[in-house]
Amino acid sequence: MDNLINHPFIIISFIVVVCLMLLLDLGLFNKNSHVVSNKEAIFWSATWIALSMIFSLVIYYFAGVEKFSQFQSAYWIEKTLSVDNLFVFILVFGFFNVPKEVHHKVLFWGIIGAIILRAFFIFTGVELIKMTYLPEYNYFGVPAKINLILSIFGFFLIYAGIKSWFSEDDDDENKDFRKSPGAKLVHRFFTVSENYDKDKFFTIENGKKLATPLLVVIAVIEFTDLLFAVDSIPAIFAIAPDDPFILYTSNIFAILGLRALYFLLANFIHLFSKLKYGLAIILSFIGIKMIISPFFHIESTHSLIVIVSVLMLSVFASLIWKVPTQEVES
Repeated sequence: MDNLINHPFIIISFIVVVCLMLLLDLGLFNKNSHVVSNKEAIFWSATWIALSMIFSLVIYYFAGVEKFSQFQSAYWIEKTLSVDNLFVFILVFGFFNVPKEVHHKVLFWGIIGAIILRAFFIFTGVELIKMTYLPEYNYFGVPAKINLILSIFGFFLIYAGIKSWFSEDDDDENKDFRKSPGAKLVHRFFTVSENYDKDKFFTIENGKKLATPLLVVIAVIEFTDLLFAVDSIPAIFAIAPDDPFILYTSNIFAILGLRALYFLLANFIHLFSKLKYGLAIILSFIGIKMIISPFFHIESTHSLIVIVSVLMLSVFASLIWKVPTQEVES
């Protein structure tokens, strides 16, 4: 099967669209810090999802239905797992009392860091997978080549799925984010002011240059995303372990819509109350797929159907069995 690198038009289109949208986002639409309204958040969420779907159609046209299904599967896996991560972002902003008008800037730079980290994890991971195939062997009369990395990832994802199912909703609510390695790193190298200075990362107080709490928040967000990648990156390797570009493009399109999704999530958090059960099923399904892949191949189109169905059912269940709504600090 062709690797996406064999279709330069797709890669060039991806680079142009992402760079253009980031420049427009930072330089035109959000030049001045402001509170993002529900209307604005819905517009940007719809825009990023639409761009992702259009890009997937470009993949379908140039690379075929299999690559299209791989992109869609990886995209919705990342999107689903990202929602869980956004709950932590809400808690971080509330813990540090971050002014609402600077939330967008923090998320923007957090996602820039995620773009760089995802490139490292995905491209390094694909190379490691290529180097860790065991020699072909007959297992119960069936010839198969087992990959050590994918097998380890598979068992890890099943464990993560079980953990997600039984996790308590308040696991992170009482967490002291000042003890996060990201926060400790900033305090180690800078003296941190107790006060915010609009959307600045550094300020001048009594003639001294100090870091603002906003820099601490950025560091905490980046470290949180690093931990999040430990779950999300292994999950997408089950989709296309030999094609880093399909994994990277789907991953980046998914996380670029996180800022707008964050503002919607903060106001409509009750729509995702049962999402953790959907995540548990999806992670376990992907883990099982990884482990059995040497013996039984599950088509990408079938994986896509399972992932989207579970996601829709978890949202549907959240609407039916609603939890009491409460004001969320964001």
